[in-house]
Amino acid sequence: MTAIEQAWAILDGLGVSAARAEDGLTPRSPVDGSTGPALAQTGDLDGLVARSAAAFAAWRRVPAPRRGELVRLFGEELRAAKADLAMLVTLEAGKITSEGLGEVQEMIDVCDFAVGLSRQLYGLTMPSERPGHHMRETWQPLGPVLVISAFNFPVAVWAWNAALALVCGDPVIWKPSEKTPLTALATQAVFDRALARFGDAPAGLSQVVIGGRAAGETLSADARIPLVSATGSTRMGRAVAQTVAARLGRSLLELGGNNAMIVTPSADLDMAVRAVAFSAVGTCGQRCTTLRRLLVHADVAEALIGRLAAAYETLPVGDPREAGTLVGPLIDADAAEACDRALAQAVAEGGEVVVGGTRLEGDGAYVRPAIVRMPAQTAVVEHETFAPILYVLTWRDFDEAVALQNAVPQGLSSCVFTDSVREAEAFLSAWGSDCGIANVNIGPSGAEIGGAFGGEKDTGGGRESGSDAWKAYMRRQTQTVNFSRALPLAQGVKFEV
Repeated sequence: MTAIEQAWAILDGLGVSAARAEDGLTPRSPVDGSTGPALAQTGDLDGLVARSAAAFAAWRRVPAPRRGELVRLFGEELRAAKADLAMLVTLEAGKITSEGLGEVQEMIDVCDFAVGLSRQLYGLTMPSERPGHHMRETWQPLGPVLVISAFNFPVAVWAWNAALALVCGDPVIWKPSEKTPLTALATQAVFDRALARFGDAPAGLSQVVIGGRAAGETLSADARIPLVSATGSTRMGRAVAQTVAARLGRSLLELGGNNAMIVTPSADLDMAVRAVAFSAVGTCGQRCTTLRRLLVHADVAEALIGRLAAAYETLPVGDPREAGTLVGPLIDADAAEACDRALAQAVAEGGEVVVGGTRLEGDGAYVRPAIVRMPAQTAVVEHETFAPILYVLTWRDFDEAVALQNAVPQGLSSCVFTDSVREAEAFLSAWGSDCGIANVNIGPSGAEIGGAFGGEKDTGGGRESGSDAWKAYMRRQTQTVNFSRALPLAQGVKFEV
């Protein structure tokens, strides 16, 4: 059985009925390169948005804790389907088994978070300067939310958005990556089970759009969708932002990352090696939080690079379904070619490949993770290549290291390994890391759902998941109530008629 046949078997078990068409979107597994029946692309986008708008008119009237009950039921259904969904993530995105399971667990976790949030959509009360008045600030449901997701987290990022949007009173339209449509269809089937148990939700509360770039562009331009949450490349994000801004809509962007780890002389190198290994090669280097730049003090560079090279030599690369595999495939041949080009450019810019960078023979785009010593932060280092390439640079002064970290267009995640409280606090200060995520003595990858996730600069500035990210899915309203018999004006203005 090919990997894509295995995926379709799981879909059948989940009760997914997908329309097929010869000229549709063809699913493909990076595990072995196998392809399956083509999926019919969603045709009536106007009608789909109309259904979402109608669902909003009903769903916003449902009390928020009751909306949270639907998300609670969805979390239960995800627990029951965890193994199947996780295997689909492995088969369609190429993640190793534990990462596939971890991604579905992330969906479950954010559902738990959102259920509690449904009773905590807090506003404010403010004193009024006018006698017999009170003021308050409330948060109201916003409207249909379009979620455009990427292949590398084919279900978790949708869940970050959907769980929050649903408790906030918003329906969700999901345009998954063309590279991972099957996981989206499976997730929708699991959500439909929760809907059946919930009983009285409006039709069109969650809809999946199968299609390519044109579908995303059409939906992004639709004024009936007040918020577009898009995850992907900076190029894609710029296009979405301009389309949405042209109609004065809102966009929530999670785009590129070029994440660095600063290693100081006092760092625990045992911890650093483990953190580098997961952060740089997990998901075969295809996370937006992947470690791409290792900025190590010159005094400990040789020791750390030597230990990393030895660890890289033993990394098990292969079929992500097999026990013991730590590095699965790149998503496709284009990604492997981009990896090759980046390595060639690094060498041309003075880099030295310390280990890795070669392709494995056989089906699927499998590569050995590479470590490249660079003489400076050259053009290739400043560019995000979605592959397991780790660029290593050295430094002498801590301020120099922080400046080097910040001197790239992206600003997602960052970290420092140090036993110095001064260095740690300087890194976390206003003049330290300029990223949306800053860690001390852990790698840049593997964020928990409790914190707001997102970054600055070319990363897009969006925030999803925890903290107060829920506010993006609602509209703020300032309310004033006059419970007196007079009508005084603010600021002492007099206007007698």
